[in-house]
Amino acid sequence: MDNPVLTTEFKLTQAQESAMRVLGTDARHVCLEGGSRSGKTFLFVRALIVRGLKEPRTRHAALRFRQNAAIANLVKQTLPDVMEKAFPGLMEQCNYNGEFNVLTLPNKSEIWFIGLDDKDRVEKALGSEYSTLYFNECSQIPWYSRNVMMSRLAQKSNLTLKAYYDLNPDNTASWVYKLFHLKKDPVSGVSTAKPEMYSTYKLNPQDNRENLADDYIQTLEELPERERRRFLLGLYGDATDGALWTHNLISIHRVSETPAMQRVVVAVDPSGGAGGDDSSNDEVGIGVCGLGVDGLGYIIEDLSGKYHPREWSGIVSSAYERNGADSVVAEGNYGGAMVEAVIETDDLPMAFKMVTATRGKHIRAEPIAALYEKGKVKHAGVFPELENQMVDFTLSGYKGTGSPDRVDWLVWGLTALFKDITKAKGSAEFQHTPRVNFQKRSMTQYAKRLR
Repeated sequence: MDNPVLTTEFKLTQAQESAMRVLGTDARHVCLEGGSRSGKTFLFVRALIVRGLKEPRTRHAALRFRQNAAIANLVKQTLPDVMEKAFPGLMEQCNYNGEFNVLTLPNKSEIWFIGLDDKDRVEKALGSEYSTLYFNECSQIPWYSRNVMMSRLAQKSNLTLKAYYDLNPDNTASWVYKLFHLKKDPVSGVSTAKPEMYSTYKLNPQDNRENLADDYIQTLEELPERERRRFLLGLYGDATDGALWTHNLISIHRVSETPAMQRVVVAVDPSGGAGGDDSSNDEVGIGVCGLGVDGLGYIIEDLSGKYHPREWSGIVSSAYERNGADSVVAEGNYGGAMVEAVIETDDLPMAFKMVTATRGKHIRAEPIAALYEKGKVKHAGVFPELENQMVDFTLSGYKGTGSPDRVDWLVWGLTALFKDITKAKGSAEFQHTPRVNFQKRSMTQYAKRLR
């Protein structure tokens, strides 16, 4: 057949040409970082196809944390765009298996589209070896998950094994920054053995202006400063001085499966607002956390949003039933009476419990942050909005915008779970008495509900 790369008149932008030269170096790990809509994903999907066409019967994986994002963003959006612009006529010669989300090229090379949020799916992915791994939006992918997949970058062929990464920069506490800019292992801090194997290139939306809507750059210019620096300028934010949490601390304690639970609570921090149409009000903080039979706390769901009381009472009731919760908790000084009144008014069959925390948001958050430092709390999935609020908490106060309603529910929920097991004997060590008839909760059960 004709070589699709040679027959197309498609041209890369100047910045994309420079990025492609970085991809062609000896570096085994290449990260394209920068602002939103700068063409990073397009380049990497194109690179996977080029590598697949170059060497028959090779396998290449495009990875995202969530499977639904992999399908929506990579398969349904980027792949057709790349095929139409860079490889006209090639898609008709390929076969796409929707059951396994595998694109087979005419020369029998395969491109797999994989979400890392399901244990069974990951196990299937681990059954194959790959010539290329592409970690799309890698700031959302846990360090552990990245390392598991790296064990499969092992297919023997005439291609040099490559790992690709892209992201809108988060902050300097992220594993991506530590690996590619500090050239250190994100957990141990040990310098990488071959720093020259890790290369980066920045692409920003200004570099891709010719492919964007006329007013898109202006839209990014008008974002709040933190988001403008990230999505327009592609800059890493500073790790907050005196932060109670860091993204790295959260990431290294992230898990894909939870044990059986002793107790599960639904925590609520009401805003008192009129709901989604009332933009002046804060979000209602709603989340689910549990105490495992291993004595550790697990963050299971973050369901926060701007809701009318009738809306959030239904969300709380559904979460309560879905997770087999033991109680709904709220803080007595900060809306607990309202939560109790809504539950009673709606005649919802749920137990309610007040918790009491120290006044001052950062002060009451400190003992919960200490649990994370001791490895006592795990996140069963990725919760971007919640985790962004967490890293904005410092010893001197909350540095984020608006109200940290998501962290508030987390504090109330974990306070309720850990209060009962720490008051006995007055010990800092966590004691627990397992309940009987508990049910095992796996990541598979939660995958469709995690945000």
